[in-house]
Amino acid sequence: MSSSLVVLAAFIAWTLLLLIVMEVIRSTLVMRGKVPANGFSPDNAGLSPFMQRLARAHANCIEGLPIFGGMLLIAVVADLTHLTDPLAYVFLAARIVQSLIHLYSISPSAVTLRFSAFAVQLVIAVYWASALLMALIDAAG
Repeated sequence: MSSSLVVLAAFIAWTLLLLIVMEVIRSTLVMRGKVPANGFSPDNAGLSPFMQRLARAHANCIEGLPIFGGMLLIAVVADLTHLTDPLAYVFLAARIVQSLIHLYSISPSAVTLRFSAFAVQLVIAVYWASALLMALIDAAG
């Protein structure tokens, strides 16, 4: 089993975990009568700052999944995981760190650290995109 496939599954699982946490908290708020069932917005506006950060951390994962997950999927389908496997766990760690920092704080230093974790993902993605494109063009030509 390739690291790329494991990381793709883990990235999806991490995104799902953030959603489950959000929905458990929302359900608790509804059952306690603090918020009506139809009283939630996608960004959790009007709720605690933590809930707003949780919604944004989840949205960050959803926004990144087509790009990062797509490249991992291409690597698996095209049997090019030798290009993505070496950095796959680094990518996943950076994604989880980004989310955890987002959940913890939006202070200026936390935002800088969170961006650093995202920058790691971007650098990896640029490398993956160029390596995959070159390999696919090579195979096609």
